[in-house]
Amino acid sequence: MVVSVFAARLFQLQGVDAQAYVAKARSEGAVTVTLPATRGTITDRNGVALAESVDGLMIIADPQLTVKNASAIATILARRLDVDYFDMLSRLRKPDTQFQYVARRVPSTLATSVVGEIDRRGYKGIDTRRDPVRTYPADDVAANLVGFTNDQGDAGEGAELMFDTMLSGKDGSASYETGGGNRIPLGDNSTVPPRSGHDLQLTIDRDVQWYTQRVVRSAVQGSGGSSGSAVVMDTHTGQLLALADYPTFDANQPSLSSKGNLGSRALRDVYEPGSVEKVLTASSLIDAGKVTPNTKITVPSMLPRGDRVIHDYFVHPKLHLTLTGVIAKSSNIGTVLAASQFKHKELYDYLRKFGLGARTGIGVQGETAGVLNSWKDWSQINQDTIAFGQGLAVNAVQMAAAVNTVANGGVYVKPSLVKGRATTSGGDVVGSDTTTTHRVISARAARLTARMMESVTNPETGTAASAGIEGYRVAGKTGTAQRVGEHCGCYDGTFTVSFAGFAPADKPRFMVYVVVQDPKNGGGGGSVGGPAFKKIMSYALQKYAVPPTGSVAPTPRIEW
Repeated sequence: MVVSVFAARLFQLQGVDAQAYVAKARSEGAVTVTLPATRGTITDRNGVALAESVDGLMIIADPQLTVKNASAIATILARRLDVDYFDMLSRLRKPDTQFQYVARRVPSTLATSVVGEIDRRGYKGIDTRRDPVRTYPADDVAANLVGFTNDQGDAGEGAELMFDTMLSGKDGSASYETGGGNRIPLGDNSTVPPRSGHDLQLTIDRDVQWYTQRVVRSAVQGSGGSSGSAVVMDTHTGQLLALADYPTFDANQPSLSSKGNLGSRALRDVYEPGSVEKVLTASSLIDAGKVTPNTKITVPSMLPRGDRVIHDYFVHPKLHLTLTGVIAKSSNIGTVLAASQFKHKELYDYLRKFGLGARTGIGVQGETAGVLNSWKDWSQINQDTIAFGQGLAVNAVQMAAAVNTVANGGVYVKPSLVKGRATTSGGDVVGSDTTTTHRVISARAARLTARMMESVTNPETGTAASAGIEGYRVAGKTGTAQRVGEHCGCYDGTFTVSFAGFAPADKPRFMVYVVVQDPKNGGGGGSVGGPAFKKIMSYALQKYAVPPTGSVAPTPRIEW
């Protein structure tokens, strides 16, 4: 009877439950390790790394060996790696497994030092494996565009997030059998190799970006402003050489900055552009054949419009200005009188062709479309204020691309931030190879408008002599606009000041646009934005060895 019982049990183990026990034995002795993929590098237009993966290590544990000294080992790990002590203690006390992650993406020198300290104390069961670490060599330079990855390797903001699928690649894995804490040489094992991510090249020039960020910071801090942005654009290709924001953040330490500083204000924040808008209005009027730069306009001291009264930013008696004078002096009243020749739909259609009211599709998450209400909803006062830059909203890149149309001979070129072609994680194809163009105004209208803009930087006639660059012809336009308060939903007494311009005016190479929000020193677009524009444009012209054209700007006719 006893032999029969043993025989039945033996039959059950070898015949009926054999495969189940084999599987259980294998699972208890099986270890699977992640083989991390190397994330693609993000570079500037010249191949200089803005984000790259460098040698790093993951620290792993074999709980069957660490369980005896778990408390002491957890103390070292918590102190050296800033991990939770109780979480580590729990991981190190799981004798039913031979593999536990302790920390990922640890710099090689730190990981080696930590494991070395544990080994010197005679504790067993802690080891390392390859695990690339993401680093940002330029710290805050272009951080608003590049974005960051967190400690778990998850992408956050900027290109890191927008092109995460392309950059991240795919991790591999290695599985093998162990016995007695050691790998079984002839046991079952399999390896799925990792697939590295693809590199991404931006149109940004790191040197121009660095300098532009410093100038914007100085302009904001010097004026007591709350924030600022600047755009540097190649006039003909639409490629962005710099897209700077202040405040920004250090991509190596994003947790030290507030969430509002982690994205790109130049693409996300919207504001009313103010008098820079007059460039679009004036060029459209010239293109439509309704005015010329010498059209005579009588500008009263104030202009009643329905139940409103429009004023200029400066007090004056009745003036006799040409359209060039209206732009040079930045007269709201003169602009409204000139724009009154437009029907609502005519002005609206031009502004849409300039790119207002629509996203550029540049390839940055959270880009705003701005605000340009349908002409069907306009009253006369709506058209009046829109003509001089109030009652509509833009982002900085959107407005820079619009003014760049004048610099580019009347042809709008879609701005680009990615060099070549790349696919976002959402499936959109973007980049300089996908850039489109369309004509907005005639070449003649663009040329005449550029000449009017030169009067703005003329020391004798304009509002922004501080934006002039010695030896170069410079076209520009100041902007000062009332801001809508976040709480009251009304104009709260704060302002947006800006300056947009291009050089050389008669053979444009670069477009620069500077915006400062809420300056406290009483400065306007000329005194705050103008000097910043001059510094950035001068740097770009020198770096790219753009010579002066040698021509002389015609003498503007301001009054009649």
